Amino acid sequence: MTDPAAAYESLREEISTVLVGNDDLIEHLTIALLVRGHVLLEGVPGIAKTTAANAFANATGLDHRRIQMTPDILPADITGTHVYREATGEFSLQRGPVFSNLVVADEINRATPKTQSALLEAMEEETVTIEGDTLSLPSPFMVIATQNPIEMEGTFELPEAQRDRFDFKLIVDLPDREHERELIDRFDDDVTLSADDVSRVLDADVIHELREQVAAVHVSEAVKEYVLDIVGAIRASDEVELGASPRASIAFVNAGKARAAIHGREYVTSEDVKALARPILRHRLVLSTEADLSERSPDDVVSETLSSVTAPSAAVASEST
Repeated sequence: MTDPAAAYESLREEISTVLVGNDDLIEHLTIALLVRGHVLLEGVPGIAKTTAANAFANATGLDHRRIQMTPDILPADITGTHVYREATGEFSLQRGPVFSNLVVADEINRATPKTQSALLEAMEEETVTIEGDTLSLPSPFMVIATQNPIEMEGTFELPEAQRDRFDFKLIVDLPDREHERELIDRFDDDVTLSADDVSRVLDADVIHELREQVAAVHVSEAVKEYVLDIVGAIRASDEVELGASPRASIAFVNAGKARAAIHGREYVTSEDVKALARPILRHRLVLSTEADLSERSPDDVVSETLSSVTAPSAAVASEST
């Protein structure tokens, strides 16, 4: 039986044949997959956000579809609709691209809020309701969405309810000089290099087994209290108008289990919580007007909170394992 650490290493090695310097991104995508989570990728154009999502989909062996979000796309274009078949004289269901194991919603903030809301039920319940009929989505099910933070014309900000459905918001940065040089060399050797060159290293059955192993990872009472201390401190901050929901606290525990497992541990530590804090919280916080005017960012608030909240020791975190 494959264990989470071996599975993560296989994914990392295979995806790295195409991507360069994206280990942190691959780690968080793997964690999200193992805890039934969804990921929002934000970064400027040309830094391989969509390539990363497609490469990850190919490596996991999951059926996947890409949806190019635009202002004129409709909810039915995502979920599907009933279509009249003249040959039979009956209506039949034409399933939309959301009926895939992994959905890549490219430039999600270009779709209208009404269309974005088509993903709400899918991301929370793993079901879709079409004309009163509730249908189950394939399992595993995961959404990876991308957005560009710079080009705001013709975009719609994701509402709080939509953002809260994403376990992580990952900031994809420009590569450093060394990694960019390696990227140039790879495309110089093979101009056709793409996500399609990534081979499958997992499948749906293995992913279900890995999820069961992750669920068995121990989380001590001290670590749970540490999570509540962090979330509570941020909610009480004068710089925050709206703090994280209980869904964020649950995400800390679940994602902490997965991070511990892919690093070969059977228990969650405070370091797991710290490593996950910014991706879990940055998109869920609504800052106060004063904080906005002071050009503060959610990451600033999270970093200061982590510095002010006392973390349990590794010995305490491993108790009762």
